[in-house]
Order: sequence, then structure tokens, then C-alpha cells
Amino acid sequence: MKAIGLYRYLPIDDPESLIDLEIDTPTPGGRDLLVRVQAISVNPVDTKIRAPKPQQEQEPKILGWDVAGVVEQVGPECQLFQPGDEVYYAGSVARPGGNSQFHLVEETIVGHKPTSLDFAQAAALPLTSLTAWEGLFDRLEISQDAAANAGKSILIIGASGGVGSIATQLAHFAGLKVIGTASRPETIQWAKDHGATETINHHQPFGEQLKALGMENVDYIFCLNSTDKHWENMVDVITPQGKICSIVETHGPIDLSALQSKSATFVWEFMFTRSLYHTNDMIKQHQILDLLTKLIDRGKIKTTLTERVSPINAANLRAVHAKLEKGSTIGKIVLEDFR
Repeated sequence: MKAIGLYRYLPIDDPESLIDLEIDTPTPGGRDLLVRVQAISVNPVDTKIRAPKPQQEQEPKILGWDVAGVVEQVGPECQLFQPGDEVYYAGSVARPGGNSQFHLVEETIVGHKPTSLDFAQAAALPLTSLTAWEGLFDRLEISQDAAANAGKSILIIGASGGVGSIATQLAHFAGLKVIGTASRPETIQWAKDHGATETINHHQPFGEQLKALGMENVDYIFCLNSTDKHWENMVDVITPQGKICSIVETHGPIDLSALQSKSATFVWEFMFTRSLYHTNDMIKQHQILDLLTKLIDRGKIKTTLTERVSPINAANLRAVHAKLEKGSTIGKIVLEDFR
């Protein structure tokens, strides 16, 4: 089967950084599904894993953790899916990614694709949606009952990116007042179109901007961009006993004691935790994706696809990686159609 992968970790402008491959089609066992891949999306995690380093691979490293496709075969222990089912999922960072014509994935982290979306529209969603859902409802422990959130607010740092585009929608659906950070006219409009009530500029102090909106602080903060850079601003504007969640690793120590006087909570969200450690609640990602499918098919949540690229090959994938590395994309870029 066709696949795209790497043996060496190189700058994206090097033609060897991602290459076209022919590899064997795998066979599903246990609770694995063999999925015929129809569309894939690219996330910052792909570029981070692919980033230059001395390490070399003996077997090709396949990236890609956003897939939409059709179940081709099921393992002997599968209970949730059957051949012919249309699915979408992010997969596991501990296994080969989905940048291949066929892909193995454990069914407990797979969802039924929304019928209202095509494969490319669906492929834009899994990783960012799981990250947003887990960050909001599992880590920050926000209620999904809008009535329970009356009068509460959330600041989403990086509201126009892949995760932010879903988090703003989910937080709005949950009844929160959503303040998103954005700095360009197009990203401000995008954030407001996806559920942000107000926006502030993440290049300027948060406190003064919130006061201009008639707010002293926020109940929740979801940090999707540079934990280091925004730490002092987050400490400043989080309400006493509030909660902060980040998905972005730090590059040095942060002063957690700065939150002590406010008895504020700081927590991480890493979408791959459940599949990486095979946690007892791993099936929750299947359940989240199926709940998201219902919301999408009811018109409550919309895809964040902004650009389609075809066909799926190494040259096109390198071009998409290069766009993501510039850090100014809005929404999600999807590749479709192996040829």
C-alpha cells in the first residue's frame, strides 16, 4: 500500500523529510480495525515529531493523527464496528499514524463519522475535538449543562487555531461566556463566528483588556498557545478558585506558587494520554466522538476545515507541514485522495 513517512528527521524544505513509500498492508487482530483512509489532517504534533533531530529510523516512521475512512476489516474481538462503517478518529501516538492507504486503529478510540459531513470535513475534527472536549469537560470539569454555567466565563488563548475553533464552539454550547484571543481581523472574525462572545489580543496584557470589557477576571482559562509566554497574564486574570488548563509544553520552569493565594488549579491536557497508557477509561474517546457526531448532525457544531489539498502524497504533505510551521493558519488543512 502507499504511505508517506520518514527515516530521518529533517527540515521540511528537505525532500527527504517526508517521502512516498510502498509498505505492506497490515492485518487487524484483537480489537483493531483496518481502515481504508479517505482523508487525513495535519496537526502541530506532526510537525513537532518530524522536527530535525539526530535520530534515524530503521523502519519508516509514519505520522498522521487525524483520519476519516471506511472500515475494511475488523479484528476477531471487535464489538463496535463492522466492515463498511464510515469512521473518524485521531489514533494513538504510540502506533504508526494514518498517513497511509490502510491503517490499524483500536476501535475503542474510533467514532462513527457524522453523516452530514464528507470525509475531508470529518478528518478535520478528531484530534482537535477530543483535545477540546477533554480539556473543557474532563480537565477543567466544566458542566455540559448550560444552565449550570450561567454567569461563568472562559478565556481561550488561541481561539482561531484547530483546537480553539472547536473549544469556542463547545464552550458556547455549554453556556459559558467565551472570550477568545486573536490578533488579526480574519482571526477575530473566525473566533466570533465559532462561538466567542468577545476577543482580546494575546500580544497585549490581558487584565486591561478584560476590564475594558467590564470583567475583572475569568472562571476558566484554556491555554492553546505558549504556556510560558502567557503564564503571568493567566495568573493575573484567573478568578480565585478558578481553573487553568494548557495543552502546550513549557520550555522552562513556571511559578506554580503564583496560583497559591488564589487556590487556583492548573492541569494539563494531552489527547494521547488514554491511548498511550491504555487507561481503564480509554473507550471514552469512542464515546466522545460519537457524542460529537450527534452534535454535528444536529447542526450544533461545525467542521473547522478551511483548505482541501489533493492528492495525498509526500510533496503535498510537506507543503502543508511548512504552512503549519509558520504558525498563522486558521482552522484545519485536510488532504484527501490517495492516487
